[in-house]
Amino acid sequence: MKQAPELNHNRFSLKKKKLKRIAIIGSTGSIGSQALQVIEEHEDEFGLEVLTANRNADLLIRQALRHVPKAVVIGNQSEYNRVRDALAGLPVKVYAGEDALNQVVEMDTIDIVLTALVGFCGLQPTVNAIKSGKDIALANKETLVVAGEYITRLAEENNTMILPVDSEHSAIFQCLVGENTGSLEKIYLTASGGPFRNLSMADLENVTREEALNHPNWDMGEKITIDSASLMNKGLEAIEARWLFNLRPEQIEVVVHPQSIIHSFVQFVDGSMKAQMGLPDMKLPILYALAFPNRLKSSFTRFNFTDYPSLTFEKADTKKFRNLALSFEAMKKGGNMPCVLNAANEVAVEAFLSDRIRFLAMPEIIEETMNKCMFIGNPGLEDYKNTDQESRKIAESLIK
Repeated sequence: MKQAPELNHNRFSLKKKKLKRIAIIGSTGSIGSQALQVIEEHEDEFGLEVLTANRNADLLIRQALRHVPKAVVIGNQSEYNRVRDALAGLPVKVYAGEDALNQVVEMDTIDIVLTALVGFCGLQPTVNAIKSGKDIALANKETLVVAGEYITRLAEENNTMILPVDSEHSAIFQCLVGENTGSLEKIYLTASGGPFRNLSMADLENVTREEALNHPNWDMGEKITIDSASLMNKGLEAIEARWLFNLRPEQIEVVVHPQSIIHSFVQFVDGSMKAQMGLPDMKLPILYALAFPNRLKSSFTRFNFTDYPSLTFEKADTKKFRNLALSFEAMKKGGNMPCVLNAANEVAVEAFLSDRIRFLAMPEIIEETMNKCMFIGNPGLEDYKNTDQESRKIAESLIK
C-alpha cells in the first residue's frame, strides 16, 4: 500500500484561534476570583482584557501580575498610585474611580463582560457594556432585580446576550436550550435552606454573624452568604428569573433542596420536567456562561450518585424566612419596588455584619422601607438611582 507523504510543517501556517476576550468587573470577589481560575485553565479559549476592584488593591495587584490584562481599574482613587507603581513594568493600563469603571467596559477589544460586583453598583457598568454591544455574563443579580425590565429591553435593542452565572439561573438556562420557550409551564429554583433551615424563630433571634456566614454547601462572599441564610438570595433570584426567562410571578416556585445537587429544574406544559445537576461549584456555571454556546472540558470534580443516596426537597418556610415573602411581594407589585427591596436589604445586611442589628431585624427594616418609600410604577434609569438613594436613607434611619 502506498504510504502517505510526510507533512512538511514549514510549508503551512496554522490560523491562530480567536480567543474570547473577557472583562471581569469585580475580579477580587468570590465569583471574580473563581472566574480567573476558569480562564487560566482554558487559556487557549479566553483572553483577559480587564480586571477591576473597588477597594482590594492588594489582591488586584496580585491578579494583574499573574494574568497581565490589558487594563485594570481600582475604584478607590486613593489606591491609584500604589496600583500604578506595582504594575509599572507591565503593559497594563491603570485607571481609578467610578467613571473609569463605567467606561472601561466600552473597550472595543472586549467580547463579553462578567459582572461580578455585588449590589446596586453593578447596574451602571452593565448598562454601559450593553450599550456598547457586549454580551453579559451576569453574576450581579441586583442588576435585574433593580431594573429588570429596563435591562432586558436594552439588551434586546442592542442585540446582546445576557448569560446567567448564578447556579440556579444557569441550570434553568441549560434546561431551556433547544426548547420552545412557549412550552414552559413553570420553573423551580432550589435553595439549600442555608445554615438555619432547622432553627425555630426563637433560635433565630440569637444567631450570630459567624453562624450566618457558615454556609453548609457553597463558598461565597459575605453579603451573598448572609442573603442565603435569610433566604433573601432566593427571593432576589426569583425576581432575576422573572426577567431572564420572561415569566409571570406565579410561574416561579422556590423549593428547599439541602444537598444542593439539583441546581434548579423546569416543568413543561405536558407535565415533563428537566433538571440540571452537579456538585455545588460556581466554576461550572461560570465556565458555561463564558464558553456559551460551547461546552468545554474541565477538571472539576465529578458528581457520584453513591455519595448522595438521598436527595430531599421541602417547602420553603416564608413565615420563618420573611425575606422570601417580601421578595415575591415586591416582584408582584413591580415598578421600583424591587429596587426598594434590594437597597433596604443591602443596608440591613451591612448592619448585621457589623453587629448593629440582630438577624431577624433585617426583614423588619426591609418591610418598613418598602412601606415608606415612594412607589413609581414605570421607572426610568434615573428613577432607579433616586429610589436606591431614598431607600438607603430610610433603611438607615430605621436602624437603632
